[in-house]
Amino acid sequence: MTFFVPFHTSGRHAFRLASASGLGYPSRMLNFLTANYTWILVLILLLNMSQRKIAHSNRKRVALIWIAAITLAYYMIVVVTDMLGGVWAPVGVWGGLALCLAVIIIFHRRVWPFTFRCKDCRKRLKWEYIIGHDDCLCQDCYDKKHPEEAEARRERERQKTEAARPREDVLNEGYANAKDVSEIDWDIWEPNHRCVITYVEDGDRILFIEKKRGLGEGYFNAPGGHIEEAETAMEAAVRETKEETGVDITDLEYRGTLRFQFSDGIRELGYVYFAKYAGGELVECDEARPFWIQRDAIPYENMWADDRLWLPHALAGEKFEAEFIFHDREMVSSRLRLAEEDGDETAE
Repeated sequence: MTFFVPFHTSGRHAFRLASASGLGYPSRMLNFLTANYTWILVLILLLNMSQRKIAHSNRKRVALIWIAAITLAYYMIVVVTDMLGGVWAPVGVWGGLALCLAVIIIFHRRVWPFTFRCKDCRKRLKWEYIIGHDDCLCQDCYDKKHPEEAEARRERERQKTEAARPREDVLNEGYANAKDVSEIDWDIWEPNHRCVITYVEDGDRILFIEKKRGLGEGYFNAPGGHIEEAETAMEAAVRETKEETGVDITDLEYRGTLRFQFSDGIRELGYVYFAKYAGGELVECDEARPFWIQRDAIPYENMWADDRLWLPHALAGEKFEAEFIFHDREMVSSRLRLAEEDGDETAE
């Protein structure tokens, strides 16, 4: 005799088919579907909700509906045939399974449009592109076929990033349009380049270089360059002087700080040092040609325009801070402040 016995599985009622001969496979299938069908539907629902957030995923969303409908149909077939009992139970399990597989095969393009690899480059797809994006392409391949959408997406991402940036970053980039140093809040101004300038003295001589490339090419200047990461300004002064001229220096003394805002967006912070010559022969390099010049014959006419404003004070031993705005090589605006007391200021 065959009959239904209700029992609990995880707090939900399921039906166990019992018989004098024991639990049959059709009934085990029914028990499995009864116990897990709700979770199957929840999983399909969650996947469908995820697809709603992904563009161009209508086909795969419809496919999930097909899968849900086929699963429901199979469940109903198993339930009905199990209730009929006898030979109908195994017919429902295996016949229903065969019928569902037949539907899947016939309508496979609608039921299973999913793929795990890009159909163009065969690169493994991310989860988002497996459950969504009907074209089954990775982002790179999709961008190649739809350049206008790719550009629009990049623009949206740029705007989103721009909106999330701190106010100081936005202002710093906006300072490139400043025409006067008073238009810039130098307290929040942040450089994107940090460098040193080192004037090496040997009696009445001062060591200069002629820039052979880079910013200020062709101008005369003191040795100097960028401060490397994890390097102090003084360490950079010693290193850059050696690299650009071949000479060694000692007794470094900080004299001043320079802040340059260029109209092309360069924001340069420079520390000015004076040092004593400690030996070594002048060696020309790819970046600079070094030479000595008399202290009273400094060629301001072939130097940056700002040098004539602060260098005489530095040569006199005075400490200072200065801000400048440049358009290419033209000085647009300037401000110089001399330190009221000696000895307290050091490079940042």
